[in-house]
Amino acid sequence: MNIVISGSTGMIGRALTDYFRREGHVVNPLLRSTKDSNAQGIYWNINAGTIEEQKLEGQDIVIHLAGANISERWTPEYKKIIKSSRVDSTRLLARTIANLKNKPRLFISASAIGYYGNHSANVNIDEDSPVGLGFLPEVCNRWEDETRVAAQAGIRVVNLRFGVVLSKNGGALAKMLPIFNFGLGGVLGQGDQMMSWGSLNEIPLIIQHIIQTQSLSGPLNAVSPRAVTNKVFTRILGEVIKRPVFLPVPAMGIHLLFGEMGKSLLLEGANVTPKRLLTMGYVFKYPDLRSALQDAL
Repeated sequence: MNIVISGSTGMIGRALTDYFRREGHVVNPLLRSTKDSNAQGIYWNINAGTIEEQKLEGQDIVIHLAGANISERWTPEYKKIIKSSRVDSTRLLARTIANLKNKPRLFISASAIGYYGNHSANVNIDEDSPVGLGFLPEVCNRWEDETRVAAQAGIRVVNLRFGVVLSKNGGALAKMLPIFNFGLGGVLGQGDQMMSWGSLNEIPLIIQHIIQTQSLSGPLNAVSPRAVTNKVFTRILGEVIKRPVFLPVPAMGIHLLFGEMGKSLLLEGANVTPKRLLTMGYVFKYPDLRSALQDAL
């Protein structure tokens, strides 16, 4: 297959690129700069609204992962960047492939379980749950809305809602490891907020399942079926790396250090299940946290 990937230099993008090339497929990265004349890929400029449309003709699958890092402090200016980097890029890509003569058969566009907002542990969330309230649900809702034009053009569209992706090379776990390795890790706030997670090494397998399952379209939760509280996550991570975890981080400190971002990403969460993947026969390779962390580390 010929596969286009935006955000190919990010953590998930690198994993998918490596996986599909090992499987013998051709991966064409979407590139944002023309400075490196040796780079092979398809160039686009989101701000200018331009893309090398002719190179998208005849591609089999488009996987869209691009978006600004949400783990920065959410100033009003940076919140605009978070939203525009997702909404504007998706609009450009979805409208372009919708107008192609030889359209891709599948468009997988990243989203996030932030779509659902914050919920207590006893509330089970799946793909049928409504959009939540707040900044992240608003961004995710707009993000997914921009893919509709591709679906209306007859392209199968999957909105892949990621949770906390576990990898020592990026994301939340990579930021936590130095602290935990020094024995300074601890529960965040009360520790009862849910962490819906997924292994980075699971994601290529999930996407392979999506490719092979023609009936899958629309929103899809790319998380393990066994979400845990932050308290449980902290304990298991400490056991896996053999470090003590007895220094709790008070909620007030997180608020002071990180503002709204810290509250939304560190002190809130939801008990999200991958209902549609399970219903469609997907068997998780890393269903429990301990085995996923052992594999990641």
